[in-house]
Amino acid sequence: MRPAPLLPTLMNRLRLKQLALVAALGEQRNLHRAAAAINVTQPTATKMLHDVELVFGFPLFERLPRGMQPTELGREVVRFAVRLLADFDRFAEDLDDKRRGGYGQLVVGAIMGAAPDLVARAVADLKAKRPLLVVRLLGETSDEILDLLAERKIDLAVGRFAGPLQHNEFDFEPLANETLYVVARAGHPLAGMPTLELRDLAELPWVVQPLTSPARQLLEQEFAQARMATPANLVEASSIFATLQLLQTSDAVAVLPESVVRDHLRAGLLGRLALVIGKNLTGFGILTRKGELPSAVAVEFLRALRHYAQAIVPGPAS
Repeated sequence: MRPAPLLPTLMNRLRLKQLALVAALGEQRNLHRAAAAINVTQPTATKMLHDVELVFGFPLFERLPRGMQPTELGREVVRFAVRLLADFDRFAEDLDDKRRGGYGQLVVGAIMGAAPDLVARAVADLKAKRPLLVVRLLGETSDEILDLLAERKIDLAVGRFAGPLQHNEFDFEPLANETLYVVARAGHPLAGMPTLELRDLAELPWVVQPLTSPARQLLEQEFAQARMATPANLVEASSIFATLQLLQTSDAVAVLPESVVRDHLRAGLLGRLALVIGKNLTGFGILTRKGELPSAVAVEFLRALRHYAQAIVPGPAS
């Protein structure tokens, strides 16, 4: 005998506060901290969890000696709760802004390589037409912004897939390729070398993106093809600001998009090393949630992105 459909029960009995508790428990894995996060007492949270599990008809969390772990079905409910609450928060914030005479908001996630040439120009165009629109830019690596997109914390992303199955969840529209440079501080000992091989940089300190980012994965492939181990002396940094500061204050090297380091190269703060990296890096583009129509503001922003992408003349990754 098949169980009764959940939808009528959820519509009649599920409350937003219960979903807030589920989301908080999914993050905190501790009932006391989750209760504090949603401003209720622990006994109240215990009853709320009991009630919400009755609504769903199955346990959402395993009670362990040191905390709580979502069950297999519980993980699905946690993901749903996080997405719904993010949507609700965005809706309330946007509506409240409009109620006070504002013009809403657009939240965009963007990789650092797309930010200077495409995203910044598209934002400038949009703000020229809608000066009171609130625009927020989040994220720096593709894996980070895709997490934000999945959690509905951003409206759209400019990046690339970070996993093999993400095409099932997101639509992708190519925009441009990304030229990568190997860079170091001005006056670096290797800056004047006419040619270099990757092995020449093996003993140097490196500043790299996290392993989950496509650019880092590409770099690891380059190390593998050169039959060398990942350099032991490295710092992982997803922040472009931190990366640039580390490069300028040490002998570290990094692989960064040309659009990001262009001004630093012109100002003589960084130098480009004679090494080719990134020929196999896939192009970046627009990422949106499948089956979801963009807002009118997002449509304007996407139109500007496409315009500036067409104006970019692809350069060699050398």
